[in-house]
Amino acid sequence: MTTTDDHAQERSNPAARLGFQPGQVVQEIGYDDDCDLELREAIEEVTGQDLVDEEYDDLADAVLLWFREDNGDLTDALVDAIGLIEDGGLIWLLTPKTGREGYIEGSEISEAAQTAGLSQTKSLSTGVNWGGTRLVTPRSGRR
Repeated sequence: MTTTDDHAQERSNPAARLGFQPGQVVQEIGYDDDCDLELREAIEEVTGQDLVDEEYDDLADAVLLWFREDNGDLTDALVDAIGLIEDGGLIWLLTPKTGREGYIEGSEISEAAQTAGLSQTKSLSTGVNWGGTRLVTPRSGRR
């Protein structure tokens, strides 16, 4: 595959735009019938594996956290997600876009991420109804 092909795939495949890689274990939290099925399928296609659910009992490479305004405390949800991933892992926080039911203000996302000890590195549209915020954990010596 050429560099041009890589860039074309990033534009057309939402999972590639999010940076998922083959072989990664992605744990999905907060799935409901309003989630973006195209994005879910694209992530499984790129990683070559099914998304694992909330019952998965090992550490994942990444967490896909679907979160809506009425899901409770965002900081708590992010802290819980940190415990599910490898050191240096990432969390994609997916929230409804502006004007959609369950929308969360960007300032609330930033504050919750900072309180949870996460760094916000990227925000982008992941589909018609959802936006994504990439959050990374600091590397530590935990194991």
